[in-house]
Amino acid sequence: MSTVKWHEPTDEKTKAGYGKFLRPNSPYDTFMEEQGIPIYREIGVRRVQDLPLKHWKRMGGNATFIQLLGTEGLWGCYVVEVPGAGALNAERHLYEEVYLVVEGRGSTEVWAEGNGKKLTFEWQRGSLFSIPINAQHRIVNATRSPALLLAGTTAPNAMNLFSNTDFIFNCPYPFKDRFDPSDDYYKPKEEIEPDPVRGLAMRQTNIIPDIINCELPLDNRRSPGYRRIEPHMTGNNFYLWIGQHENGRYSKAHAHGSAAVLVCLTGKGYTYTWPATLGQTPWKDGKADMVKRQDYEPVGLVSAAPMDGNWFHAHFGISKDPLRLSAWFGPNAPGRERGRPGEHAIDYGAIDIKDGGTAIPYYDEDPFLRKEYEAILKEEGVASRMNDSLYRKP
Repeated sequence: MSTVKWHEPTDEKTKAGYGKFLRPNSPYDTFMEEQGIPIYREIGVRRVQDLPLKHWKRMGGNATFIQLLGTEGLWGCYVVEVPGAGALNAERHLYEEVYLVVEGRGSTEVWAEGNGKKLTFEWQRGSLFSIPINAQHRIVNATRSPALLLAGTTAPNAMNLFSNTDFIFNCPYPFKDRFDPSDDYYKPKEEIEPDPVRGLAMRQTNIIPDIINCELPLDNRRSPGYRRIEPHMTGNNFYLWIGQHENGRYSKAHAHGSAAVLVCLTGKGYTYTWPATLGQTPWKDGKADMVKRQDYEPVGLVSAAPMDGNWFHAHFGISKDPLRLSAWFGPNAPGRERGRPGEHAIDYGAIDIKDGGTAIPYYDEDPFLRKEYEAILKEEGVASRMNDSLYRKP
């Protein structure tokens, strides 16, 4: 606590307080610092496999926290290495958690407080699975080589609200509405249905064995031929989707608030992102120095709308393989933003600006984007499929 005394303004022209100050730690910031492992804070990373790791005593494996710019307080992320022929420590916690297997093969054990039945399922590179809130679980490596897993959590939301880690990690309450230890709880479910808010393709499944190669239904919202599915897992509020752009094509730039982090699954590419206040054509208007670019390959990350959000961003695949991405939002699902129940809302990121959305039509985008993209494709030996017709104004 500060020992500086408070001083009341002495006249009507002066104001109370410092005016300028250093932003304090949130409880989650303090928790990360206390764990003694690295904390990576940037707009993105080319590959999480290249991040420095340090032993995390609480988890029992080498790890690093990842807090990309713009996601602070919205959701948490880390990458953890499971020791060869070993396991992470068993744990439970009052926050949601999803895992993507970056490298390796193994299994996970999940059980409920006071219930002797233990569910075990196997995973491999590309598996995506979710841990039910406050369920006991242990991650086991099946090989002699280390396995690497990328985790997304709602830990910041819980820690910043309760500010008590003992409560978060040692509460015995079983969420029976989230975890039913039946034999088919971790059986993959393939059925596709419309999500209840926006009507987009959804799978209600607690595990997808391989999100690198799983089938994706046609969507067309981001680019011609774009495919997409959103898994809804273990009753989570943690929102994510899996999408794929055809090779030789890129997404329309669009804007929304912070939270979304894109995880590159196949192919390689880059993302441009810039504040919407710069307008639709920052290169043409001499503001290119304020645009940020992140290159990535599997498994790289980029914060799509960093800082305070409302940034335009577009994603460009430059390999002969399609660019497949997974977007993680934490409990900040598009279409579920604050507002009065029953209000009319639109899928603004997929609707052009002229129609009330935030997507920039190809014919209205900065000409630099297409010119550079086609030049890079030529260097990579990839044919452009961005036909002239896409740039004709209707």
